[in-house]
Order: sequence, then C-alpha cells, then structure tokens
Amino acid sequence: MTERFQILALDGGGFRGMFSAAVLARLEEDLGVRIADHFDLIAGTSTGGIIALGLGLGLSPQQILEFYTEHGPRIFRDRSRLRGLKHLMRAKYSAEPLRAALTEVFGERTFGESTKRLVITSYNVAADDVYLFRTPHLPGLKRDWREKAVNVALATSAAPTYLPGMPLDGARLVDGGVWANNPAMVAVTEAVGPLSVPLDSIRVFSLGTTTDVRHRHRRLDRGGLLPWARDAVEVLMRAQSESAAKQVRHFVGKDDVLRLNPTVPTGALALDDVDTTTLSGWAGHVSRDVSPAVHRTFCDHLAPAFVPLHSARKE
Repeated sequence: MTERFQILALDGGGFRGMFSAAVLARLEEDLGVRIADHFDLIAGTSTGGIIALGLGLGLSPQQILEFYTEHGPRIFRDRSRLRGLKHLMRAKYSAEPLRAALTEVFGERTFGESTKRLVITSYNVAADDVYLFRTPHLPGLKRDWREKAVNVALATSAAPTYLPGMPLDGARLVDGGVWANNPAMVAVTEAVGPLSVPLDSIRVFSLGTTTDVRHRHRRLDRGGLLPWARDAVEVLMRAQSESAAKQVRHFVGKDDVLRLNPTVPTGALALDDVDTTTLSGWAGHVSRDVSPAVHRTFCDHLAPAFVPLHSARKE
C-alpha cells in the first residue's frame, strides 16, 4: 500500500482569512487534534499564505485567529480624507501596519524554520512570471529558506490596488492570488512532480475564505471597458479558483478531495471589510457540519516529521 500524502491548501481572501483560521481552530477543538500534524504539505496564497506560515512556524489556528482579530482592523484602516483620490494612483493601504503585525507574530524567524513543507505563491511583475516560495524539501531548493518569514508573508499578500508590491532581490512581488487564489492545484503539482508522490496516495483539504455568487448583469454580454470595469477582477479570480478546484478533483478523485468554501450573502464580506461576528458565525456553522468528514478523511494519518535539507545548522 502506498503511503498516504495529505495536502492542506489555503485560499487567498484578505481579511476573510479569519474564516479559514476560525474553521481550523474549531476543528482542532472539536476533534482534539493539531491540524498541522495531519498534513505533509501546506500551500497558501495571500492570507492563506500567512496562515500556512503561521502553522509551519508552530502557531495554533487559535493564535492565528487572534492575530486577525487583533490586527486586522489596524491593517485595513485608512484615515486619509483623500483616500478615494489617493487610491487612484497608489495602494489603498500602507504595508507598514501589516509588516508591524507580522513582525510581532513571526519575529526574525526565517521561512526555513518551518516545521512543515510549505509552498507559498506570489507573482513577479518584473519578470512577468509566477513566483513560488518553497521550503527546503528538495536538494535544489537552496535560497528561499534564508528569507525572513515576514517578507514571504508580505510578498504573497501584496494584493494589487490594496497593498504595495514587495521588492525582494530584484523581484517585484505581488499577491499570488493573481494566478492561484486557490493553491490546491499548485500543491498537487508540487507533490506529483518534484516530490514524486503517486496521485492515488494524495488527499486534499482545500479551504476557502467564503464566496458569494453574484448576479452578472447582461451588460457584460456586450463587452467593453466600462461594463466590465467592476466585474472583471472578481470574475477572473473566481474562475481560476473554481478551475483549480475542479482540476484537483479530476486528478486526485472526488472521494479524496474535501473543498470547503461556503457561499455567503452577496456583499456581506469584502477583502478589507469584514463583520467578525458574522464571519465567526459562518465558521462555527460550517466547521460543525464538516467535522466528521475531516476526521474520517484526514485524521487517521500523521505526517512524518519534516526534515529540511538545508538549514542554518547544516550550512
């Protein structure tokens, strides 16, 4: 029998990442487990990348949830009277509150100090190419592990128009959500390709940050810049996320993939504006419903300890 290999994939979604953290915290409480112990690879995009980093560096989902609760309102706050005009030419928010909050939690720890295999997405606008931060789980991965965890978090979460890009070693990095807001397929590719894991041994828990199904006005059928100005980004993000979910189910098999991304009322939540009570309520409701499936599908597997191939001790 092929040894099981389990993946936790965490979507992007800004402040809505509080939902993902809350679901994981409730699952740990209900099942009496440490969620990270049951996964061999964790992939994250944007806010999901921050959660993945937290799990890899030993934070509990409850601690990560407290990070969102305490720091979220300060990160997504702009008191400028000219914020509307400023947003036309600059990012809506400064990166400094996010950097300060991340530093308070991660400190000076490096990406390579993760106790789990991680794949964190970003995009390099200078090279116009995808950019992945990967822990040293393969011999050739000799660079990313030295990077500060805070810098990786800033790079994956630099959502265009909301936060400025992150310069790093000549790269100009922005939010990985521009190409992989749902990183489940990225994780499966890492497992099957570089890590040589057989498809039939993989199980995937893909956790979203909630979605809302919007009415698409018929004006979009006519095309044009103005009709599509409001909807284009949201349509593209949703389309690539749904595409990734369907591809993973196709390759891995429906019975070995659990996708959790509940629909909420249209307009109830935004990337930078969340009612924490509403979001916590949704997390409590869906985590209770999904708890038996998580236990049945994932909790009978304990991931072997991850031993990085490169580290400060080995250099």
